[in-house]
Parts: sequence; structure tokens; C-alpha cells
Amino acid sequence: MALIKDLDDRQMPLLDHLIELRNRLMYSCAAIMIGFLICYFFAEQIYAFLVRPLADIYEGQTGRRMIYTGLAEAFFTYLKVAFWAGTFLTFPFVASQLWMFIAPGLYRTEKQAFLPFLIATPVLFFLGGAMVYYFIFPLAWRFFLSFETSGADGSLPIELEARVAEYLSLVMKLIFAFGLSFQLPVALTLLGRVGLISSETLARNRRYAIVIVFVVAAIITPPDIISQIGLAIPILLLYEISIFAVRIVERRRAEAEAAEEAEEHGASGTNLDRSPGNG
Repeated sequence: MALIKDLDDRQMPLLDHLIELRNRLMYSCAAIMIGFLICYFFAEQIYAFLVRPLADIYEGQTGRRMIYTGLAEAFFTYLKVAFWAGTFLTFPFVASQLWMFIAPGLYRTEKQAFLPFLIATPVLFFLGGAMVYYFIFPLAWRFFLSFETSGADGSLPIELEARVAEYLSLVMKLIFAFGLSFQLPVALTLLGRVGLISSETLARNRRYAIVIVFVVAAIITPPDIISQIGLAIPILLLYEISIFAVRIVERRRAEAEAAEEAEEHGASGTNLDRSPGNG
């Protein structure tokens, strides 16, 4: 009976954590669902915002339009847009739920250390999305539209009639890719904080990082040099910022360890002074 009671006592903390995790996941899913329902009522406005970079290039041109070729394509596209926007808007709440699940297991100093990363994550994601929307999209769309032809000399004209689903899928994928890529300083600084990487390692492997960044940029962006360079250069700049951030973390860790050693030596010296043999 005592053994069974000990097993139950050891299982209770795990059960409590699982219940807490379930509650946080339920709250997060409920928030995303509410965000989705709200955004669905504004799906047309969100669609207009996402298509604005292409509409600005089309401004003043007659006969320009976007099409859909499937009967339910436009409807499902609005659903995807609403879900994407709802997830984007509720991300701070979801991140706070994750923080509330992790925070009770951290010391006060650890909470203070992780809080800046929690704040920086949505800010960097927003900056990545804003960069691709306001800078990359206009340049990339003009590049793709430069391949249109007027059909002179008896040839047929080549004109773009973009499909709604394809265009919005590309836009949402690029915004997500840029926002996720801008999390690089947060990820590398956290790895440096727990001691998995060092600033020296990051600096020594810089040339490999350049190759990897351009390969990743070529995979997740459209096949044009503007989008690839537009993603690769900011990531490389963020990589350099990450090296600087990891160096700061290492310096602070070394200072804290030196202070602890000095405190331990001071305490041991005080104990020796107070020992009976030194009286």
C-alpha cells in the first residue's frame, strides 16, 4: 500500500502538468477560433490589403482583374485568409499561454532572462512581414510583370491573370517565411544562453551560414533574384546581430560566475577566520 501511495504521489505532479498543458492548449485553440470568426467577417478587407501591392502596380490600367477557376476556390480562399489573419492576430495571446505554462517552473532570474525574448518574438515577426509586404512585394511583382508582351508583329499577347488562391497562398507563405526567418536572433541567443553554441562558433562558421542562407532563401521564395536577395541579406544581418547578442550573453554569464566564485571565496575565508584555531 505504501508503494502504491508513493507512485501516486510521484504521478500527481506529471498529471497536474498535463492538465495545465491541456488547459493552455484549449485556451489557445479557442482564441484562434475566435480570431478566425472575427477575421472572416473582414475577409474582403483583409483580401484587399494583401492584394494592394499588385493593385498599386495595376493602377491606371484597364481590364486588369484576378480570377478563380474553381467553383469553391474563392470561398475556401477567404477561409484561408481569415484563418491566417486570426492566427496572426492571436499569436501574442498564444505566446502568453505558452509563457504561463513554462513560467512556474523557472526561477525569478530565469523569468527575467526569458521575458525579453518573449517580447522580441512577435516584434521581429511583424518586422519580417512588414518588410516583405512593403519592400519585397512591389519589386518582385514588377519583375514578374516585366515578362508580359503586347503581342506585336502578329504574335499573341502575354498577360497576367492571377488566380486568387495562388496569389494569396504565395503572399501568406512569404509573409510567414520572412516573419519566421526574423526569429533567428532569438533562436541563436537562446541556444547561446543554454551553452549549446558560442559566439566563436558562429563567427567561425560564417561562410557556411552564408551558403545555407542563400540556399534556404532560394527554396522558400519565388524563383526570382529579388525575393532571394531580399530574404538572404536581412537574415545575414540578423546572423551578425546574433553573434553580438551571444557575446553579450557570454560576457554576462562570465561576470555572474566570477561574482559567485568571489562570494564563495569570501565566505570560505570568513569561516576560516572564525575557526577556533585562529582565535
